[in-house]
Amino acid sequence: MCTSVNGVMLHGLPTQYRLRDGDLISVDCAAYVDGWHADGTVSFTVGTPRAEDLKLIKVAEETLGAGIEAARPGGKMGDIGHAMSTVGRGAGYGMQNDFGGHGIGRAMHESPWVPNEARPGRGLRLRPGLVIAIEPSLMAGGGNDYYMADDGWSVCSGDGSRSVHVEHTVAITEDGPVVLTCP
Repeated sequence: MCTSVNGVMLHGLPTQYRLRDGDLISVDCAAYVDGWHADGTVSFTVGTPRAEDLKLIKVAEETLGAGIEAARPGGKMGDIGHAMSTVGRGAGYGMQNDFGGHGIGRAMHESPWVPNEARPGRGLRLRPGLVIAIEPSLMAGGGNDYYMADDGWSVCSGDGSRSVHVEHTVAITEDGPVVLTCP
């Protein structure tokens, strides 16, 4: 499990930090059941929320929803990234594309790579039976820059702005995408 607080965008390692009223947190959980992996992330506020944090979470969830909707058989991997960046960037938020989604199944991280931003109609053709983790992250400051924290794992927004990360494990079926995880 990773816990990313405030300006930590993703992969936050749990620390001794005590959550305070108004903090923004993303909790990334993995599961391993009967030889299969699943991965999901939910973001929320602690105590009294800031209106701008609630908007950031809402847009992140809409960004994820657009990516899931684009995960249709016959489409291309780029369609997912394009759908997500259209929503996230359209709302004025920053996105990075060095960390993104991934195939998932017998191992936690498998091929293919699922970009947060991409050109539509490009990349791997989506087919029934493919299972992927779709996981956009947004930075409130609108920039794309990030840095790795001293722990070598936590990814932080470059400008220190609040950040969120949301994720679902999604199966592509003949009838369209099916979300296998839920918040």
